[in-house]
Amino acid sequence: MDITYLLNSGFLIRDDRTLLIFDDFEDPANVVDKMVKTNDFDSLYIFVSHAHFDHFGTHIRAYAHQTTRYIFSYDLKHTKRIKIFPQNNITLMKRYTEWQDDNIKVWTYDSTDVGVSFLVETSTGRRIFHAGDFNWWHWEGDTAENNTMAERMFKKQLKRMVGMEADVAFFPVDGRLGNSQEMGAKEFVAKTNVKYLIAMHRVNYPKWQPSEDFFGKREPLPVWAPVKSGESITIAN
Repeated sequence: MDITYLLNSGFLIRDDRTLLIFDDFEDPANVVDKMVKTNDFDSLYIFVSHAHFDHFGTHIRAYAHQTTRYIFSYDLKHTKRIKIFPQNNITLMKRYTEWQDDNIKVWTYDSTDVGVSFLVETSTGRRIFHAGDFNWWHWEGDTAENNTMAERMFKKQLKRMVGMEADVAFFPVDGRLGNSQEMGAKEFVAKTNVKYLIAMHRVNYPKWQPSEDFFGKREPLPVWAPVKSGESITIAN
């Protein structure tokens, strides 16, 4: 499975002959454009977790002729931008719903901000989790009431994910949160059975390394925190 960083929470995944694109709002290295032009794939799915500008770029309309399916969070229905996409090739997903075709299966979870997070299983049996903006958004300087609410929202949703299995998980480790930036990822890793963690939502912040106690009692996982658009890794079977 080859994974390439686009920007912010945007990634291109190649799993055998299937391409999965998540939250492509900008692609400075032209990763997607170059890949699509090769025509060296059988299926292309484009996911958008929510309508925030840094997750949803309308340039993905350019790939409509080769896109097997656009899979969008339901909140995009209320945007004007969605009107430029081929309506018969869009699946709008609410939280806690499922969709599948002959090649992939998709489950959604709620977010602690807007939209949904995605769990995708491909025809090879690999499972990919993309959190969107699901995170423990503990902002330094915010009121105690707001941060307590953020904690409750996060932990309530995380209960639905306990024991989740995924070969790779994309999760926010947002530098704007300062000393709290890895709180959500730390809890997520502790409660799920993911095999590889990829940090996202880190534009203009240095490469992240997990703190010494990040993994707690569980076995440490491989971690990737890309910084530059176009960086890529390969995850072996």
